Amino acid sequence: MIEKNVTVSNPLGVHARPSAMIVQTASKFRSDVWLIKDGNKVNAKSMLGVMTLAAEMGSVVTIGAEGSDEEKAVDALIKVFEMRFGER
Repeated sequence: MIEKNVTVSNPLGVHARPSAMIVQTASKFRSDVWLIKDGNKVNAKSMLGVMTLAAEMGSVVTIGAEGSDEEKAVDALIKVFEMRFGER
């Protein structure tokens, strides 16, 4: 199991489009992948789950994964957050 923190840095936070990007990225991996914010843990492969986090700009989200490709899954999701979901 691996977990890493990332800060939401795009001005609009994790709204519908970033949520879709997270789900698409997480779904590429076999590992179970989750996000945690303020004690709420959701399945990163679930659009509804990701959106319920209401992760606004500046919030810290923990990305976790467990499985055969857990490190690759977490690294891929960190890249999605770091590229600010393609937003400025």
